[in-house]
Amino acid sequence: MIRSSKAIWSGSGKEGKGHLTSTSGVLKDTPYSFMTRFISEDGKAGTNPEELIAAAHAGCFTMKLSFLLGNAGFTPDELDCTSEVKLGPVAGGTGVVGIHLVLKAKVPGIGKEQFDGCAEDAKVNCPISQLLKSVPITLNAELV
Repeated sequence: MIRSSKAIWSGSGKEGKGHLTSTSGVLKDTPYSFMTRFISEDGKAGTNPEELIAAAHAGCFTMKLSFLLGNAGFTPDELDCTSEVKLGPVAGGTGVVGIHLVLKAKVPGIGKEQFDGCAEDAKVNCPISQLLKSVPITLNAELV
């Protein structure tokens, strides 16, 4: 399986602009720029790579967790996950220095210990976590 997206950029790093398009069409000429990455975080002017990584990670993690819970005999009513991708100084400039997953889950009948085990397994083993394992990934998982 191969998934793809396309980026087109014009201009300098600070003053230039780009557009992202995905094969599925979810992103279609979606704007991104220095401004949308480092200054305007409300999303009105466009997106940024870190936001897209956060979305991919939250989506992958919750799907993996749903499969793990299903294998353990539980069906979640809801898995509400926020992925926070943190930028900071790294050798050579700025980079991703950590990711924090915040999960609030409604899973009827499961005990905390079993839930925590499944959540930790998903954090470590979802494909996007595997891709991102060069940075610390932390998890705050709560049954609600």
